[in-house]
Amino acid sequence: MKKSSIALLVGSLFLAAGVAQAKEGGDQYPNGAENWYAGALPPPGTYFLNYFGYYGGKLQDGDGNKVSHPATNNTTPRVDAVFDALRLVHVTETKILGANWSMHAILPIVHQNVGNLPGTVGASSKFGLGDITLDPFILSWHHSPELHTAFGLDFNLPTGAYDRNDPRTSIGTNYYSFEPIYAVTWLPKGGWEVSAKLMYNIKTKNKESVFNGVNGKYQSGDEFHMDYLVGKHIDNWAFGISGYYLKQITNDKFNGATTPDVPGLISAGRKGQVFAFGPSVKYTTKTGTMLIGQWQHETMVENRFQGDKLWFKLVTPL
Repeated sequence: MKKSSIALLVGSLFLAAGVAQAKEGGDQYPNGAENWYAGALPPPGTYFLNYFGYYGGKLQDGDGNKVSHPATNNTTPRVDAVFDALRLVHVTETKILGANWSMHAILPIVHQNVGNLPGTVGASSKFGLGDITLDPFILSWHHSPELHTAFGLDFNLPTGAYDRNDPRTSIGTNYYSFEPIYAVTWLPKGGWEVSAKLMYNIKTKNKESVFNGVNGKYQSGDEFHMDYLVGKHIDNWAFGISGYYLKQITNDKFNGATTPDVPGLISAGRKGQVFAFGPSVKYTTKTGTMLIGQWQHETMVENRFQGDKLWFKLVTPL
């Protein structure tokens, strides 16, 4: 398939807006990063992607209400983050089970400003490298001109700065995570596209954590999350609705015990959820470079920040 008509899978860059969440650590994967052709890798070759964007949000409690609590001086914790992630994808000619073997690496750079978190005073900013993502084993199948699928296993590394005493200055999670991924793209006749990328994130323990003034080991819960898109291609342009859904499956734990409920601030186990949607526009140049812009608005949020993401994405063959 032509490079100008096939995009890339597995967009696991780091978004700092997740770091200061109402839980230990945060999102190493920026939900909503992949939409157009999420399940279709390009032909063999090397590709460069750049993700640049902004996120701003306010903390919601376990009931989906904006936090205003004595622990935060009756103010609402807020995060603002600007991010730029550099990603290389290499698709080989090697076939495994009829699929092309590929690999990728992502280096994220983040500037975040976080304020009014429990146990802190005012706001603080941090700029630097986030958590790096590696995936040496991605398989992609082109079953037909209409149907494409892919499978991968991302490894997220704790390379970002971390301060257990001040989450406002942490842009890393201080734990490893492993994320199996399955993505699918369906291209029915008429220029339509339906794409989805399904993920399950499994985290290791953060052994340098502080919870309620006690040092210990924090285990963030497993999460199911997915990116999605429904869109229409018109010549070199494409227009659609994209977004994401996340649901935490298991409880957060500290030193083996489920984290407690704090009414008006966070619920027991700190299970987060979010659903987001918004418009996405893509333009493909004659040389095969893709330019993508999108806005995603978050709703149905619990135990997380709720806000908006603005993205600009570049995909180009090298």
